Amino acid sequence: MPAIGPGAWDALLGLPRSDRRLQVALGIHPQLLPELPEEDDAPALERLDSLLGAGGAVAVGECGLDGPSAPGAPMERQLRVLDAHARLARKHGLPLLVHCQKAHAALEEWLARTQLPDAGVVLHSYSGGPGRVAAYVGRGCHLSFAGPVSWPEARKPLEAVRLTPRERLLVETDAPDQAPAPHRGGRNEPAFLVRIVEATAAALGESAEAIGMLLGENARQLFPAFRR
Repeated sequence: MPAIGPGAWDALLGLPRSDRRLQVALGIHPQLLPELPEEDDAPALERLDSLLGAGGAVAVGECGLDGPSAPGAPMERQLRVLDAHARLARKHGLPLLVHCQKAHAALEEWLARTQLPDAGVVLHSYSGGPGRVAAYVGRGCHLSFAGPVSWPEARKPLEAVRLTPRERLLVETDAPDQAPAPHRGGRNEPAFLVRIVEATAAALGESAEAIGMLLGENARQLFPAFRR
C-alpha cells in the first residue's frame, strides 16, 4: 500500500505491525503537491529520509509526474521532488514506485538522465501504451497493470501486457480506483486482484494459475519482504 502524502505515513507504518500480510511504501504523490506548500517539500523529504532509515517500508512512493496537476504544481517542482525520491530509494536500497499520467515524454527524459535505484523501478498502473514499453523496459522498469486490462474496450493495455517481458510484469488493483470488470464504476477492493490476473492471463493465452504464479514470483523478487 503506497502513501500519497506525509499525513498518512505514520498510520501506514502501523499496519505491518498489526498484520504482516500488509506492506507499505512511503512517498509524496504528484497529485497531492498542489495541496502542499512548496516550502514544506524539503522538511517533508527530510522526514521521509528518517522514516525510511528506521525501516518498515518496502518501497519509496508513490511519487512521479502528473500532467493534469502541473497548473498547481509546475513540472519543475514535480521533477525536483521525484529526484529526491530517487535519491532516497538509492540510499535506502528500496524500489521506487512511479506514477505517470499524461507526462510520459517528461518521464522518459527523466529516466534517461537519472541514476535509478538498484532495487528497481515500478511504473504503477501503467498507462504508456504499447509504444513506450520497450523504452521503459530498456531503462530497467517493471510495468504494473491494473483494472483497465479487464475492461471490454481494452486494446492498448492488452498490447502493452503482451509486449512486456514476463520477468518485468506486475499487477495491482489501484484500489479504491479503477475497479476491474465486472465491478467497474464501483469501489475497488484488494480481493478484485484475481480479476486482473485472469484478464492478464487471457491476454497472454495462458492459465490464470500459471500467470498468477509468475506474477507472485516477480513481486517476491522485487520486494524481499514478500518472501517471508
